[in-house]
Amino acid sequence: MRTVLPALASGILFGAGLAVSDMINPSRVLGFLDLAGSWDPTLAFVMIGAVLASAIGYVVSRRLRAPIFGRSFFIPENRQLDSQLIGGAVLFGIGWGMVGFCPGPAIAGLAFGMWQAWLFVAAMIIGMFLHRVVAGLRRMSPMHSPTDA
Repeated sequence: MRTVLPALASGILFGAGLAVSDMINPSRVLGFLDLAGSWDPTLAFVMIGAVLASAIGYVVSRRLRAPIFGRSFFIPENRQLDSQLIGGAVLFGIGWGMVGFCPGPAIAGLAFGMWQAWLFVAAMIIGMFLHRVVAGLRRMSPMHSPTDA
């Protein structure tokens, strides 16, 4: 319970920020991606704010031995680019450009009863399930070696 309430509060604050900045509106995001049309820079300002907040968090984390509400920090150490990361980034970008949603704003959109968000989240859950199935089949394949993962 010590970590659940701060996580819940952070998630609510994040979702509220997405709603207030109108990032749960797919047309706002698609307007940002439309460089040749009527470009909307709003998302750029939201991204700058997110990068600044994250940078402050990283600076603070280096000065602390442990987080306030946890046992340790979870800062990614793997900096290697591999085919799975690149493929996932490409797939994410294609989906984001097609529908104007990514996971955070889509989940925040659920609270507003947006049917598009419900459809997106359902498709996202199906995609995560299919990824698990395919990854499990790959692990069971005799052609798979431990270094392929």
